[in-house]
Amino acid sequence: MRRNLHIKIRTVALATAFWAPVVLAHPHSFITLVSTVMVRDGQMTGLKMQWTMDEITSADLLYDAGDAKPDSPVWKRLAAEVMANVLGQHYFTEFWHNGEKVKFNNLPTEYSLARVKHQAVLTFTLPLAHPQPLSGQTYTFATFDPTYFVDMSYARPTDATLPKELAQNCHITVKTPQPTENTLAFAQSLDKADAPPEDMGLGKQFAQQVTLQCQ
Repeated sequence: MRRNLHIKIRTVALATAFWAPVVLAHPHSFITLVSTVMVRDGQMTGLKMQWTMDEITSADLLYDAGDAKPDSPVWKRLAAEVMANVLGQHYFTEFWHNGEKVKFNNLPTEYSLARVKHQAVLTFTLPLAHPQPLSGQTYTFATFDPTYFVDMSYARPTDATLPKELAQNCHITVKTPQPTENTLAFAQSLDKADAPPEDMGLGKQFAQQVTLQCQ
């Protein structure tokens, strides 16, 4: 498996195959995204991210956590393990400005893992390597699993948000792509043991694109 983030996810998926209806198509797991642009001194410094995993994906993590209290070492250890895998894939996020990639810091300034009912929620900062100007600028970013094993998407366009100080001068939108019929058919043909060719970028073809535009 190329992506360590999926180890627990795949374990759960294989275990449930014995009692759940077989679903052949990618994706097999789902993460719901919420993001907020972070600002300091009139410049963008990063994103505040919240990833809510579906109940089946969450089950293994929540089992490991047991009855541990939210501030216990158990939750901190699990958060560190998950965050290490996210960092290994550059936060599963691409950030663009004027046709060039914007670089991230190697480490988040904060992160945590929590239980919300029957779901695991990872919250963290995605810091930019250098603060970026906002006035008159346009940025785009997308969060996705390149293999499309995990669907990572916003449930509502309003889940990509701006802080109050940017509301008058900036606008943020979420665009959901429309993959071709051939791409959809290919994704649906993949079973749990399959992985698409790495150079295909299957996940990127399904990735929602967030655009931040400021006056």
